[in-house]
Amino acid sequence: MFDATELNQKNERVEKLFRAGFGLMTVMLIIPVLIILTTLVVKGGSVVNFDFLFQSPTNGMTAGGIFPALLGTVWLVLVALLISVPLGVAAAVYLSEYAPENWFTRVINLAIINLAGVPSIVHALFGVGAFVLFFGFGTSILAASLTLAIMTLPLIIVATRESLQAVPYAFREACWNMGATRWQTIRRVVLPNAISGILTGVILEVSRTSGETAPIMFTGAAFFLPLLPQSVFDQTMALSLHLFVVSTQVPDMPEAVPYGVALVLICLVLLMNSLSIALRVYLRGRKKW
Repeated sequence: MFDATELNQKNERVEKLFRAGFGLMTVMLIIPVLIILTTLVVKGGSVVNFDFLFQSPTNGMTAGGIFPALLGTVWLVLVALLISVPLGVAAAVYLSEYAPENWFTRVINLAIINLAGVPSIVHALFGVGAFVLFFGFGTSILAASLTLAIMTLPLIIVATRESLQAVPYAFREACWNMGATRWQTIRRVVLPNAISGILTGVILEVSRTSGETAPIMFTGAAFFLPLLPQSVFDQTMALSLHLFVVSTQVPDMPEAVPYGVALVLICLVLLMNSLSIALRVYLRGRKKW
């Protein structure tokens, strides 16, 4: 055994210091989340039951349940995913596998970065002008979901592109040497090995689309609807807008109801994310490298 030198001891102390600092930062991130969840459970858990989840609002939304808003949120998230994921993956494949390094590609990358920084209220106004008025979809699930898809498209593109670039280049070369075309290589080798990273972008999109209010307030969500939506061309209620309404616009609202709505919204997001994470872990476990 060699005795530790003074430099080794100093490096060890610095490493412990940084480890403690990073651990403290992690704890500082977790504590607010635990406080929020605890507050919601304590103040809103008493109203969350079967009737609250599967009944419509009654008595001016001061009683009854949140089923139309719950179902509407699922509608909005799923339709937005069906629109944004194929477009985002296709754009990422082009930028990563086909696009040459020139001014046009740099302009596209700059546009993606700028799109990610646009405030949600600006996306809402764009959705009104483009989908509600120009394309004639009216205030509907389709118009709201298209607005959410445009808003979250950079998340899918960036996550997919990073995942594609993480696939070893030797995989591509091996396929090309066997006579495979570029598209065959992408479809059979690159995309299957990047699917877990693509699901990371899906998880981020689910979290954002579920909680957005401004983009759907003007394009497809309603304060109250007695009927459930029958197609993507109908309006719908949504949990995020419903939470805003019952918290600020409804008089004599029981204090526990807004907390209960927020608790259900968070649980819905956690459920959707958990399914995506479970699929991602399963696919990662099948990787051979």
